[in-house]
Amino acid sequence: MADTVIPLCTIAQLTEGPFADLFAGQENSTLADWLAEATRACEREANRRLAPFTGLVETQRAGLIDPDEYADTANLPMDIQSTLGMSYAAAMGASSLVRHCWVDQYAPHYQDLWTYSNVSVTIIRSYGGTETLPAGRILNGPEPDTGHLWFQLGLFLPVGSRVQVTYSGGYTVAVPADLVRANKLMTASFAVRELNPGDTRHDPGLLYEDALKILAAYGRRG
Repeated sequence: MADTVIPLCTIAQLTEGPFADLFAGQENSTLADWLAEATRACEREANRRLAPFTGLVETQRAGLIDPDEYADTANLPMDIQSTLGMSYAAAMGASSLVRHCWVDQYAPHYQDLWTYSNVSVTIIRSYGGTETLPAGRILNGPEPDTGHLWFQLGLFLPVGSRVQVTYSGGYTVAVPADLVRANKLMTASFAVRELNPGDTRHDPGLLYEDALKILAAYGRRG
């Protein structure tokens, strides 16, 4: 199956400005291939998705609930779903439930340009059995700045269960200008090496290093 990445930079953006001479006369198909490869290189260096993606599947381990939001639940008003979930959990002997999960892909910067869509959550319980959650059982998320998913109180989600999240997202509103530039620099470094390795106007090593300097701010920490 072919990699159908949406590049961080368009062909029009690539072929204007100081790199116009470098890409003059190249077929659009060739430019598209370079841009796609350079986009993946940018994502690899940042250790995260940056370009728009679809149908990504992640499996996370469910963690503990925050004690501050779960204390004295007997006195909290809950809807029928929460009440049934709490009752079922008690019957199964699950004294510790979960309300939080984090997906790996989120915006390190410019969260207003990042969106999520087509989010689906399937719980694979440590007790056995699975459940695909309707949208109403997810209170919030994923949140663009953290990737945080917040589940409804009373959901039967024992500690140690797996949470399988399928989702689409990325910089879908617009690509930050510095990422566009990083993609251009990375693409130019590939092109010089392949087309004209002796080009004194464009040093592929410097182009690559300049791209890495931009991507360092987007790199996954920890």
